[in-house]
This record gives sequence, C-alpha cells and structure tokens, in this order.
Amino acid sequence: MMLKINISSDVVVNPILAESIIETGGLLNISQAHFDSTHGEVIADIDKDHFKAIKNALTAKGAQVIVLDYPIVRDEEECIECGACISVCHVNVFSFSRDWSLEMDTDKCIQCGTCIKMCPHNALTLEH
Repeated sequence: MMLKINISSDVVVNPILAESIIETGGLLNISQAHFDSTHGEVIADIDKDHFKAIKNALTAKGAQVIVLDYPIVRDEEECIECGACISVCHVNVFSFSRDWSLEMDTDKCIQCGTCIKMCPHNALTLEH
C-alpha cells in the first residue's frame, strides 16, 4: 500500500524513518522524497502486513501518515490536454494517443503528486 509520510522538523529531530523500520521490520520502498529545513514528505510503498506497525511507530515519533488509496484523477472538462503532466511523470501514467488526446494508465500511478503541481489548469487531483 502507498503511504504519504509528512515530517515536520520542529517536531522531529531523530531519523524516525530508519528507527521505525528497525523497530518494526517493515521495509519501505521509497518512490519519492522531498526535504527542506522545515518539512519532509516521503511517498513510499509498504506491504499490508507491516502497515499498522510502521504507521504506529511513525505517528508515535511525530509524523503524519496518510494512506494513498486512489490514483490520480483527471477532470476531463478542465483538462486542455497540453501534456505538461506527461513531461513530469516519471512512471509514465500519461501519454498521447494516436489522435493526440491524453490517455492515462492509472495502474502505474504512485500518487506522488508531481503532475498536480505542473498542471496549468488544476485538472488533476489526488483523492484520499
């Protein structure tokens, strides 16, 4: 299952991801991570058997854990099929068809949200 882990630097001073992995034995497959001096955000996959333990360990250490159950959603009325999402998606969810219309393969989506930030018409959302 896909998770978004938010870590605030004013709450967390220890390496809580590493500590939680060691405590629980649950391995995270990190697909994307962004950190700056005030905040960190990690998108990771974990097997369902370790989810509860890793979530409890991370939240006990001050992190917020959100399950990403649904892939990206496109508002077809708002989308102008410009292709901005194609250029930033590193797992190839988006592509142009033969007639140049935008196609999506939502099974590939890892819910990283990069395409949402790039969409000039705010036609993409993540459903939680």
